[in-house]
Amino acid sequence: MKNIALFTFLLSSIFCLAQPSEVKKININILIDSAANQMLKKPLIHSTSIAIVYQGKEYIGHYGELEKGKNNCPTNETIYEIGSLSKTFAGTLAAKAVCENKLNIDDEIQKYLLEDYPNLKYGSQPILVKHLLSHTSGFPNMLPFQANSILQDFTNHDTPAKINELYRNYGQKDFLRDLHKVKIDTVPGYKYSYSSAGSELVAFILEKVYKTKYEELLTDYLSKKIAMHNTRISLSDQEAKKLAVGYHSDNSIIPAPMPKLPWGASGNMKSTIPDMVNYMKFELKNNNIVAKSHKSIVKFDREFSIGYFWNIVTDDKKLGTYYVHHGGVPRSQCYIYIIPKYDLSAFIITNQSGIDTAKVMEDALNIIFDKIAAEGSEG
Repeated sequence: MKNIALFTFLLSSIFCLAQPSEVKKININILIDSAANQMLKKPLIHSTSIAIVYQGKEYIGHYGELEKGKNNCPTNETIYEIGSLSKTFAGTLAAKAVCENKLNIDDEIQKYLLEDYPNLKYGSQPILVKHLLSHTSGFPNMLPFQANSILQDFTNHDTPAKINELYRNYGQKDFLRDLHKVKIDTVPGYKYSYSSAGSELVAFILEKVYKTKYEELLTDYLSKKIAMHNTRISLSDQEAKKLAVGYHSDNSIIPAPMPKLPWGASGNMKSTIPDMVNYMKFELKNNNIVAKSHKSIVKFDREFSIGYFWNIVTDDKKLGTYYVHHGGVPRSQCYIYIIPKYDLSAFIITNQSGIDTAKVMEDALNIIFDKIAAEGSEG
């Protein structure tokens, strides 16, 4: 913004911060402020929430305004769409099933399907559960296939409406019908090919394993084991009033929320910042389920592998080995980082979704990571 004085005044008028705290060497709140302020200087970004868990303490900051000109800063009550971060929860439930000896990730997926799918193999090589978890199944990104064509033109202002219309009446039976049309063109287990359809099928498999609807299985576990009481796929009418509005690309018109996918495991979860803090604390505790979900299934090169839907970056010079996932829908984008080396985790979200949004968030988080890493190397 050209008028720096005006920008500073506006920024100070809409800034709000929750749960202040202090650490001995690093003032995390100041780092969060710096990260958020950098984001809000970007033309299309006018709101963000950032949460940090560092050495057992938690810090939350809310900044900007959800709707431009309305001075409605997000709060701890705000419910956000967290997009593909949903996949990490499906991975956690799959890891839980493995730890309970209810699931073997070396099982063929055909074992859990009620119909015969001879197309879900390459030659004599069948698709296994672990191929779904590691995005190496050869599945397309989305089912139905039309969704992939629509999403190729992501920044088109019509894209959210087209996706919403496509999934308006697209249910689980439709998904399983379209699964017969999938063609596998490479040996499963080697080639990385991101697939939301694969994570939807993991939810279906978990339903068969536990004989419970996926959403019920999910919310029950999150509430009882992680104290995530406000995280779910489907919202009540009252909860929907707290759902953050959002903006797609450079369109000033607010699109409708992301439509319900067949199971919702690939991108339909909604959560609050305090709930995400509890999730980060859970991930840092590294119990047997977390450890299983963080275990590499496929190693693509020296620096990158995949666990139970978690992206694993190995031996980064600054952060060590860490676990990360990006989430995005047409109304928001977010990141979660789990960084054991520094007993650190970060969650960042903004109610804007465009081509550059992910980089804007990465740059903001690097302000925090660089300072913590520098302090750690000095110590």
